[in-house]
Amino acid sequence: MQVTLAQLAVDAARPTRNVERACDAIERAAADGADLVVLPELFTVGYFAFDTYARSAEPLDGETLTRIAETATAQNVAVLAGSIVEDLAASTAAGFETPADDGLANTAVFFDRTGTRRAVYRKHHLFGYDSAEQELLTPGKTIETVEFEGFTIGTTTCYDLRFPELYRRLVDAGVTLTLVPSAWPYPRVEHWKLFPRTRAVENLMYVVAANGVGTFEDASLLGRSAVYDPWGTTLASAGDEATLVSAELDPSRVAERREEFPALADRR
Repeated sequence: MQVTLAQLAVDAARPTRNVERACDAIERAAADGADLVVLPELFTVGYFAFDTYARSAEPLDGETLTRIAETATAQNVAVLAGSIVEDLAASTAAGFETPADDGLANTAVFFDRTGTRRAVYRKHHLFGYDSAEQELLTPGKTIETVEFEGFTIGTTTCYDLRFPELYRRLVDAGVTLTLVPSAWPYPRVEHWKLFPRTRAVENLMYVVAANGVGTFEDASLLGRSAVYDPWGTTLASAGDEATLVSAELDPSRVAERREEFPALADRR
């Protein structure tokens, strides 16, 4: 399976422009042979544009995700739309199960090649350090997995990388590939290089970490999207400019690594 990370330039509070860039990236990735395209965290408005969260929020069947689903269908490619600011009240009113009857969430959605919504992940761990995320958003409570191209796929988001127990839950759910849409900023470059690779090694799974680029009032995203195999080997990586980065993933490699090095069987 070819996975492509769309390392998008995200403009603060410019959802129309950002969604156009995302759809263009999906089309270019599909033309280059991608089976799955992963978008960054809050690619619609930008993570640090906190003042725009409320007015930019949409339900799961809103305009942005509908557009992404239509693009996935037209291009015959799966897409992790990771993520948008979700209007929980509107999603609840539309019949979706949500962690609260109102408020906002940081929500990623997996669409298959037919544009069908297959999994929804709401960010569990909300950042509190010099961030308004904890004040503005409701954390997710559940994990969902999806079967695609021989993989069992799970999703986490950005700050979740610092909480290894979440990844153990994914292992217990059978996950062999974790997608991590992110908005990781400078100056924490070394942390960004460490955590996705560590999660791959300790869980013997593929980890695909898609970051954005762009400058906000108080922060700049550092890019450096990367793909790690179950042994922690870097299969593909990017710099700090907007780009597409792709890698070929083999589902049999997870089973092989877990069989030859059965560390997960030694858990206590």
